[in-house]
This record gives sequence, structure tokens and C-alpha cells, in this order.
Amino acid sequence: MDFDFSDDQVSLRDAVARWVDKAFPFERRHAIAQAGGATRAVYGELAELGLTALAVPEAHGGMGFGPVEAMVVMEELGRGLVNAPLAQGALIAPALLAQAPQALQAAWLPRVADASALVVLAHQERAARYHLDRVATRAVAAGAGYRLTGTKSLVPAGDEADAFIVPAVLGGADDDDSGIGLFLVDKAAAGLSPRGYATQDGARAAELMLADTPAELITADGLQALQAGVDVGIAAVCAEGVGVMDRLLAMTVEYMNTRKQFGVPIASFQALRHRVADVKMQVELARSMSYYASLRLGDEPARRRQAVSQAKVQVGQAARFVGQQCIQLHGGIGVTDEYAGSHYFKRLTMIEMQFGDTLHHLGEVSARMQETAGALV
Repeated sequence: MDFDFSDDQVSLRDAVARWVDKAFPFERRHAIAQAGGATRAVYGELAELGLTALAVPEAHGGMGFGPVEAMVVMEELGRGLVNAPLAQGALIAPALLAQAPQALQAAWLPRVADASALVVLAHQERAARYHLDRVATRAVAAGAGYRLTGTKSLVPAGDEADAFIVPAVLGGADDDDSGIGLFLVDKAAAGLSPRGYATQDGARAAELMLADTPAELITADGLQALQAGVDVGIAAVCAEGVGVMDRLLAMTVEYMNTRKQFGVPIASFQALRHRVADVKMQVELARSMSYYASLRLGDEPARRRQAVSQAKVQVGQAARFVGQQCIQLHGGIGVTDEYAGSHYFKRLTMIEMQFGDTLHHLGEVSARMQETAGALV
């Protein structure tokens, strides 16, 4: 794929890369992970770079940039293994809040842009198995607003967020379901109870319990909005995954050039060189599909969802292959907690499962291809 970045996009990439090199060395990242993974302070530093305003419209104090700029930023953050919830707070949240009434947008989007509020999507449920239309959380009308009851799992930075975007079925338990709505829930709302914990990649997540919790309606057409927001998230983690793989490959080559066996660097062994070439090929295949997903985010829903699922399959397969090969090429040091390579491998493992694992998206791609073939018959 021939893809040229504009001067502004190159400058943006360079600015993020400089910050990563200067302010976020592995030692800092490791210390954060050991302390439990809280990254709100790091998120604030990204706000000083303007990154939290990246996808917020200019009318609400943002920069109004598009998917390519988001991809550039996420790739560099992946190289630095920066585990702040930028994709959640600065990319997915603005995409979903754009569907809200103007008053709700005016109240929250400027706060998203300046990072005074971290808003995250809380959509996963234990029985859903990555299917966005399987929602057990209920919403019932209560005066001018709604009240939600249910549980959401694996909410990124769930105990650090200021508000949550929550899908719920419109209608009470005894009412006819009228579809899925998207709701905004303030962290101070009554009946809201987050239980936070550290994840294996050094970040944080939470189980979110809602018990008759007050909420504001973002949109009653929640499933379509949720699918679009999740597709933004998939494109973001694909780009991050490319950055993670790129850096892990570079670390592996550097190690092979210094590690000696039989008096020579192991990088001189032809069998190992072939394995590195295979890893490089997988990284480039993932990069091409990451670009493809970002460029298709503006397409009509069916084509967009097909593209991001295809990208997630390729990136997921590449993440597993690259991670395993690079760790094996390192030997025992590759799995030690003190070595950066093991942390890159852990992050790749999490990326493969975020927003649907490889098998889930392989099924999605297959189903859509069958639908297309059926329509042509």
C-alpha cells in the first residue's frame, strides 16, 4: 500500500515520539504497572500535548482531526507502550457523544477535550461474548431521565473515569423491549459502584455495577452508534498493535546483534534471520490492514464493519505470531518482568482480545461474505 502522510501528520507523529522518548521510558511504565496501573496523571500529560482534543470538534474546543491522525498517534503510543486510556477517552467517547443532544455535547465535549473529564465506554457483559446486541442492562424512564440496572465488565480505567457511556435495553423487565439506547452515567450518580483491578498488561479496568442509577440518554438508536464507536476503538487498537509489534521487532533485532553464541552474534545465523524476516512480513501486513481500517471508518456501516473486522483478524494473527517469535528469539530473558519485551508481549495479548478476539472477527467476516454472496444470487 502506497500511503504518504501530510506534513502536519508527520509533525504530529514526531511530537508524540519525542514525548514518549523523553517522558515515558520503560522504567516509568514499569513503575506504574507495579503500583497498580493508574494512569490518570499520564493522561493529563497527553492532554498537555493536545492529544485528548484530537477527535473533539473545534466547536467544542477540540482540534477536529480525523482517523488518520488518530492512527498516527496510537501507533507512536504503542511503540512507547503508553497504557493511558487515550483511545477510550479521546477517540471513542467523542464519537459516541457526537450522537447526543446539543446540551449534553456542550456539557461534556469541552471537558473531554481538556481532559478535565475522562469518559469511557462500559459495554461488555459476561454473557455477551463480544456481541454488541446482547445487552442485559435495563433502562427505565424516570421523570426527565432514566435509571439503569445491570453490570458491565472489563471497563477500561473504570475506577479512574469521571463518567461512563453505557448501552442498555430501553424498557423495564416487564415491558416490551424497544431497542438499545446509549446513556451517560456520571461517576457520582447514586447506585453506581465500580470495583477496580489491575490487568495483565499493566493498566486498570473495573466491574461496574448499576443499581437503579440515574442516567442521561445519548441516543435511542444505541446499537448503530455503539457499532460505530467500537469500530473507532478497533482501528485505534490495530494502530497501537502495529506500534507495539514494530518496537518489539526492533528490540529483538538489537538483542540478536549483541547476543553471542559460538563467538558470533546470533543475528548471523541464517535460520534465525529467516524467522526475523517472517516477523517483519507479519508486521507489514498488520500495518497495511491498520491503514485500511482507519481509511474505511467514514464508509457506510456494512463496508466499515467488514473492513475493521478484517483488520482485527490480521492484526490479531500477527500479534500472536510476532509476540511468540520475538520472545522465543530472546530466550529466557524475554519472559522476565524486568525486561521490556515481556511487557510488549503482554500488551499484544490484550490487544488481540480487545473489542473481539481473532476468532470472533473471523466469524464476522465470514458471515458478511455469506450475506453478500446471498444478495448476489
